[in-house]
Amino acid sequence: MSKTSADMAKEKLVEDFNGVVSEAEQLIKTVAHDGSGKANALLVKMEENLRLAKERLYDFQENAVEKTKAAARATDDYVHENPWKSIAIAAALGVVVGLLLNRR
Repeated sequence: MSKTSADMAKEKLVEDFNGVVSEAEQLIKTVAHDGSGKANALLVKMEENLRLAKERLYDFQENAVEKTKAAARATDDYVHENPWKSIAIAAALGVVVGLLLNRR
C-alpha cells in the first residue's frame, strides 16, 4: 500500500515532535546538574509534561494506525464484494483525471 501525502505529513510531524521531545529531555538532564530549587521544580514539571506529551503522541499514533487499517479492510471488503462496481468507479475516475490533465 502506498503512502499518501497526508500519511507522510503525519509521519514527519511525529518525527519532528519526537526530536523536540528528545532535545527537551537532553535539556532537562543538562539543567538538572545546576541543582537550584526553582530549576528542580521546573524540571519535575517539565518531565511530567513531556511524559504526558509522549503518551498522547503514542495514543495518536495507535489511533491513526487502527483507523488506517480499518479503512483498508473496509475498502478491501468492498472491492471483493463489488468488483465490477469498483472497476467502473476506477475507470470513471481515470477518465475524469485524464480529461483534467489533457486540458492543461
